[in-house]
Amino acid sequence: MAKNKKPSPKSLARKPRGFPDKREDVLKAELDMIERVTHVYRLWGFEGIETGAFEYADALGKFLPDQDRPNAGVFSLQDDDEQWISLRYDLTAPLARFAAEHWDTLPKPFRRFAYGPVWRNEKPGPGRFREFMHCDADTVGSKGPAADAEMIAMMAEALKAAGAKRFNVRVNTRDLMSGLLDSIDARDEGTRLTILRALDKLDRLGLSGVADLLGEGREDESGDYTKGAGLDADRIKRVLAFAESGKASRGETLESLAAVVTSNEAYDQGISELRAIDGLLAAMGAPDDVVVFDPTIVRGLEYYTGPVYEGELLDEITDEKGRPVRIGSVGGGGRYDGLVSRFRGEEIPATGFSLGISRLAAAMSMTGELDGLSGPVVVLVLDREYVDDSHRLAAELRSAGIRSEVYMGSSGMRPQMKYADRRGAPAVVIVGENERENGTLTIKDLIVGAEKAKAIQDNTEWRESRPGQVEVPRGEMVATIKGMLEAQE
Repeated sequence: MAKNKKPSPKSLARKPRGFPDKREDVLKAELDMIERVTHVYRLWGFEGIETGAFEYADALGKFLPDQDRPNAGVFSLQDDDEQWISLRYDLTAPLARFAAEHWDTLPKPFRRFAYGPVWRNEKPGPGRFREFMHCDADTVGSKGPAADAEMIAMMAEALKAAGAKRFNVRVNTRDLMSGLLDSIDARDEGTRLTILRALDKLDRLGLSGVADLLGEGREDESGDYTKGAGLDADRIKRVLAFAESGKASRGETLESLAAVVTSNEAYDQGISELRAIDGLLAAMGAPDDVVVFDPTIVRGLEYYTGPVYEGELLDEITDEKGRPVRIGSVGGGGRYDGLVSRFRGEEIPATGFSLGISRLAAAMSMTGELDGLSGPVVVLVLDREYVDDSHRLAAELRSAGIRSEVYMGSSGMRPQMKYADRRGAPAVVIVGENERENGTLTIKDLIVGAEKAKAIQDNTEWRESRPGQVEVPRGEMVATIKGMLEAQE
């Protein structure tokens, strides 16, 4: 019988899928995003709270345990008193528990924001992880369209603050969807869910693909077959007319929506709700090309109870091989009046949204927006006898607020320059024997130098011109480097 082979050290250096390692560019991007986004939340009057990473599994709501081990969608373990606890899968379920627990002493409505990692035991994909950062805002205890409109407008401001260049926030309401289903006499719950899921795939499958899912069904490229809703041709036509009713402005979309579905109580309520939200959005300065009404937005079929909305990037994104990558939604939310209420046995309305900070950073990385992140100025060490002088120079730079480091390896100048390049250093400081004798130092602008070097034809010309390199008195080091950094921005 063969013995189990001991794994080699190299084979141990592996990590689970969906748990990304992050280097400086992504870490800084995420931290900067969180700082800018939470500034928006504070500006709108929201207060920050932080809850723990674990919650009792039965408090999470969305993934209530139905087996011996509640691991569907979440990561769970038993604590020392044999109760199942789970890593939070979002920041909303912990808020619901917190609000219910402290409701008697909280200001009402309670307006909070939170940020931190969340975990989902799901299949990872492009821009989709098992561990990722969320940055949320919610209002608990407020009915009516004003709180929803505020969340939608603030989400647009938060996406802009996070660094998104081209995006929109797409808005719908569950009342409108219910009214559509009532108008085509789709009463069976399974049929209703199938229709809504088909509409949710419009941007990916197009009208013909959705039509197949509304009818008998659809076979995808892999050969997998999805059974459809079984609607007849007339009802499919009416659903597709609803799906296509989005127009250039929110007002035009409302007119189109009012014309495509036979009036009923739920549908009229949805139109009225969107009309009120539109007026409030205009008052808050949310333009039509940023916040749009989109009748195909569905979201959490068993979670949301009113208006729903998603933030989506509009830039075309490709991977390292030039293939198109669909990041999809980078944030979303809506009204969820039942979540807090289930802890208290009384009606407590709530509305809010999440921004996927990790997904935003991943998308920006794919578009090259993180490539320009600058590393530290590197002070080279050409003579170990004078290493203390290199540290004095770096300390002087840091005192002036310039990020800097001293080379800590044992290699010569060429490898040190290569190290600085790999660190993304904007400049290096060089002090050799000649500089020490003259009371000067040499500063090489690595960004400008690299650009100028492209036009140089041979090594002799390069050595004579020394592109991007200046020699200055030691007392002018800080001012010279500040000028270089400002010119690089």
